[in-house]
Amino acid sequence: MAEQKKRSYYIRRKEALSMEEVVDQFIKSAKLASGLNTQRIFTAWDECSGAGPFTLKKFFRSGTLYITVNSSVVRNQLYFQKEALIEKMNAWLSGDRLFTADDRTEGPVRELVLR
Repeated sequence: MAEQKKRSYYIRRKEALSMEEVVDQFIKSAKLASGLNTQRIFTAWDECSGAGPFTLKKFFRSGTLYITVNSSVVRNQLYFQKEALIEKMNAWLSGDRLFTADDRTEGPVRELVLR
């Protein structure tokens, strides 16, 4: 009888999942994709723009990333690089495994507004 209990605790190979699958299922079941996507977009801004130290506020809604910077000189330089920054951020996000592009509420960056 002890052998039967011991055997029931083993996970069969066909039921075993990889850690990637478990994390993906957890994110979907806990409905964390939207918030996680927003945080990944903010990280993409810091990585791709180089203006992280000058950024005061970040806000993302419906494909539009709103950025407030503390320097008019930096804002002016970023303004002329808007299209390139959007492409660079979306490329960075496409390579990020935690970013879920199929999330309808928080997708990739389509527009950048500098303040």
